[in-house]
Amino acid sequence: MINQFPQALEEEAIYILRETAAQFRNPVLLFSGGKDSITLAHLCIKAFAPQAIPFTFVHVDTGHNFPETLSFRDYLIAKLVVKLEVRYVEDSISKYQLDDPQGKYASRNKLQSYTLLDAIEELQADACIGGARRDEEKARAKERIFSVRDEFGAWNPKLQRPELFDMLNGNIAKGHNVRVFPLSNWTELDVWNYILREQIEIPSLYFAHTRDVFIRQNLLWTSHEVVYKDDDEPVFSTSVRYRTIGDITCTAAVASEADSLEKIIEEISQSKLSERGARLDDQVSEAAMEERKMAGYF
Repeated sequence: MINQFPQALEEEAIYILRETAAQFRNPVLLFSGGKDSITLAHLCIKAFAPQAIPFTFVHVDTGHNFPETLSFRDYLIAKLVVKLEVRYVEDSISKYQLDDPQGKYASRNKLQSYTLLDAIEELQADACIGGARRDEEKARAKERIFSVRDEFGAWNPKLQRPELFDMLNGNIAKGHNVRVFPLSNWTELDVWNYILREQIEIPSLYFAHTRDVFIRQNLLWTSHEVVYKDDDEPVFSTSVRYRTIGDITCTAAVASEADSLEKIIEEISQSKLSERGARLDDQVSEAAMEERKMAGYF
């Protein structure tokens, strides 16, 4: 198989990371333990070697993560020898007396905004680096590479700055911060081809494995204590994998036998389902992601 990764994307991402380190006082990297943030961590090594990665990693833990994701997060953080700050949505629920969503379509994703904004204020971060890509979802397609947030953490797509000739403007007013997206111009296949080329380690969830699941809305959901399941939704074991890793409560698996990077790339190339088509939180409404972003969601 000939690797199809465009080298210019790596060079652009490294340029963005270096500009972020140069233009901001205290940038942090938002790390979920998913393939995109893992790719960012790998790019950071390339951007700053032989020096250490100059960013603190921040994880907003909803309490509903896959155990495999958390285990891999801790493994990689130890390997990279970087500082990790974990902030918990459950603390925000207690602090602000928020309603913890329950029932069939429960998700704590909206509540992450409270935790993230508190973390930004506490850590005095003026830039947050993340792995969002424009091909994922139409609200993310509106983002600039340096995406400005106001003093309330809000995002206004009509007030973003032009970025002509790859010129990145990090000047912000006091209290504002910037969300930085080095992978903006990458596609899902670009990420996978890069992981293959660089032989980057990723969580086992991305590869085919046998798991107990049940079917709802033609999607495969993990049978787990935090996942709501009706009595008429029988559990069975089958071979699945995950294309994206979010909360266990709102991220469905896909039936798959792809147990290698090459097979994953081939499978995605032929798939008619979008990467986030198995993320229930994105299907709440036509503008679900944009509404969360305007409230401070990454």
